[in-house]
Amino acid sequence: MNSAIPKYTRAMAQPIEVERVQTGVRIEKRILKVLKGLAEYHDLSLGDLLEGIVLHAFDGKAPFGPESRECIAELKKIYGLDLDSTASHRLRDARRPRVSARRRSS
Repeated sequence: MNSAIPKYTRAMAQPIEVERVQTGVRIEKRILKVLKGLAEYHDLSLGDLLEGIVLHAFDGKAPFGPESRECIAELKKIYGLDLDSTASHRLRDARRPRVSARRRSS
């Protein structure tokens, strides 16, 4: 096997038919910009990139190698993304008031 071919290209050699659905996911603006930039860098659609990230995460594997991580670091600088994994589950929408758990269950 030719080691010059990136792993993601080799994996795409045998297509797998799936049913995709359109979704209206809300996501932090700068994260989306970095994801779109990374998808463009790898010549993938945003959906294909997200599917790859999720499938790697489901397997407990890191989705990005050193080259992609360098690209991500540059894109984070460009778009002013100063969040990291420690921000996970703590992000709140600044445009809508937060509904307390008590009010939601009423």
